[in-house]
Amino acid sequence: MDTGKSAVSGWLSRPAGWHVRAVLGLVLVAGAVRVGLRTPDGGMDNAIVVRAAEAWIHGRSPYADRHFLYLPGAVLAAVPQALLPAAVVRYLVPMGVTAGLVLGWACALRLYDVDRRSRFAVYGLLGLALGFAPFGHLVQLGNWTVASAAALPLALLLVCRGRWVGAGLVIGVAVAVKPLLAPVVLLFVFAGRWRALGAALAVPAVVSLAAALVMPDPAGFFTRTLPFLLRGDDAFVRLYEASPSAVLARLGVPQSAATLLAGCAAAAGVWCAWRRWG
Repeated sequence: MDTGKSAVSGWLSRPAGWHVRAVLGLVLVAGAVRVGLRTPDGGMDNAIVVRAAEAWIHGRSPYADRHFLYLPGAVLAAVPQALLPAAVVRYLVPMGVTAGLVLGWACALRLYDVDRRSRFAVYGLLGLALGFAPFGHLVQLGNWTVASAAALPLALLLVCRGRWVGAGLVIGVAVAVKPLLAPVVLLFVFAGRWRALGAALAVPAVVSLAAALVMPDPAGFFTRTLPFLLRGDDAFVRLYEASPSAVLARLGVPQSAATLLAGCAAAAGVWCAWRRWG
């Protein structure tokens, strides 16, 4: 049994042939081009951010659209895309998302000291591109979650190399674009890495403040988006996407009790993470 496992591991660790790497490159490029041909606006999620940037360019509040659920920094990040021709954006966005996913995969390989030229690395990425639905969905939607998909393994790689502040900066940049990795700051708290924590918090705070000051509705994220995220009372937000308090409220639990239960669940999750860290 051990001999068989060693043989398989040895085969996977050896370099992949040039033809396999060529096929991988063709698959990645073809997937992005396919999305560009079928999706004129560059993807649903991406289009929401671009519309917010266009609203800001024309002097309107990006948060007038209640479905724009990002921090103010995301508006400025989307401005270049809002100004580019649609014929360029429809191909540039899926290419960029694919590159971000490849970066995340490469960082994950380095995290476990796996050679990026190995069969495991090449066949693994090929399998993700061809058979892993979330991979294709991110490319098709132009989803800004790709920033988190690339930032998380990169930050963990930096942590394993002892570069905590660098990891904090990476997480901060990702949160400024989309606050999906905000819970990761608990890692810096548990580890007592206060400079890294400061970097992770300072980047989105400074970027968001600077962006908010040039918007007609500086507090829009707090007055419109944050309440909407907590309530989730909109057909646009499906049940599995809503916050726990919104889900409980939809199931008939009084709002105050739903909020209390959701808060207790969050606290329990933090406590479990702390115990696991210890």
